[in-house]
Amino acid sequence: MKNSLVRSCLIAASMTLLLSCGGGSDGGSFAPVGASGVSSGTAFRGLYRDASGGDGRSASEGGSTSADGASAPDGTDAADGSGTSDGSTTTAAGGEDSGVGSGGTGVSTADAVGIGGVDGLGSIIVNGLRYDTDSAIFSVEDAPALQIGMTAKVTGPFNADFTSGVAKHVASAAELRGPIAGVDLAGGSFSLMGTTVTTDEATVWATATGLTGLLPGAAVQVWGLPAAPGVLRATRVEQHPANSAPIATGTVQNLNTGSRVFTLGSLSVDYGTASFRGGIDASTLANGAIVRVRAAAQATPGVLSAMVVEAWHTVPQASSTPVQLAGIITDYAALASFRLLGTTVDAASAQITGGPANAIGNGVKVEVGGTMTGGVLVATKLMIRHVPGTGGPASFKVIGPVAGYSSPASFLVRGQQVDASGPGVAFVNGTVANLFNGARVTVSGSQIVNGVLVARQVSFD
Repeated sequence: MKNSLVRSCLIAASMTLLLSCGGGSDGGSFAPVGASGVSSGTAFRGLYRDASGGDGRSASEGGSTSADGASAPDGTDAADGSGTSDGSTTTAAGGEDSGVGSGGTGVSTADAVGIGGVDGLGSIIVNGLRYDTDSAIFSVEDAPALQIGMTAKVTGPFNADFTSGVAKHVASAAELRGPIAGVDLAGGSFSLMGTTVTTDEATVWATATGLTGLLPGAAVQVWGLPAAPGVLRATRVEQHPANSAPIATGTVQNLNTGSRVFTLGSLSVDYGTASFRGGIDASTLANGAIVRVRAAAQATPGVLSAMVVEAWHTVPQASSTPVQLAGIITDYAALASFRLLGTTVDAASAQITGGPANAIGNGVKVEVGGTMTGGVLVATKLMIRHVPGTGGPASFKVIGPVAGYSSPASFLVRGQQVDASGPGVAFVNGTVANLFNGARVTVSGSQIVNGVLVARQVSFD
């Protein structure tokens, strides 16, 4: 009896020590900012949604589990915990003792937030900030799993240098889906759903070689960052079945509350019978808001009958909340006053990298990080990512074990296809002969074409 009691006490003490250390993190120790009352060691359920008719099988980027097609027990399946009618399903990963109450995901609005394109896997990297996702809730719509180039909103604390963090909630969904109306090769853009979609060096081409591989009338699905009204910068483009339900995202203009109609670019949206998500409703919908619209079909060209209108790319307004964003600058007046994803930014005192300060203006793609103060993001860092007419750097990274290896030109890391057969590939801490299934590597590259990451460097861990 006495020995049994001693063993029980030792086990309890061990578990307490493990949870207090935030076990499972691969990101190293750091002093987090923006943490709320949920420990990074708490087990959460990973949620995946496939609204695009996929096979429903997906795993967290750590590869811990696969979908079984079962619906969530509470009937919720949306990124914000609200139900939709798109027939998508959710799957669970991690322990059942999620620490999440029946009223939501356990994510506080006071938590730090990052929004941008996913530029790396293992765990995930957003805007150059690597998040540990061991205990994160994943809410992925319109795809079976999170992939490079998809836009994501990550909630969870990160360090003051904007280099590492712990994700509590990762939400991702496509911004546009529909038939291509036209392609402008000279302008580096194409159009669909009333929106001009611009591209740059960091656009991921999942099932195409680039703009030349796009044909008018073909259906595509696009993840991207809203810019000026009617314009979106693509972060990932993939071909899609022609009969897929349309999606449109952009800035609300020409709102008519009487007829319940507004425009997104040149697309007219009828929201007369729509439901609302993301903290808005028909009474709070306003011109200038960024929204994402789902519809069952587009019966009339240029007109969309909305099923769901959702506030999109929103950030917490509470002062002192850490926020990091990627986007295209609009409404530029000075470094102390411009907008990014609809959020007002003051970068007058920010450390600027990636180019000269005088290059910053409307249409420039940047990453900013700082804290909210009175509804304004006061930035401490700003990185220039792309200047129109000049360009900018692009970098993608996957970290993990090699799988599906057939040759240096064809293997997988974290589900991402990799080609490391080019003559200029640099191998660090090993050679091409060390590539085989199970080898742990970090692969870096600057482009993804036809879904393949073209490697510049392979480092053996």
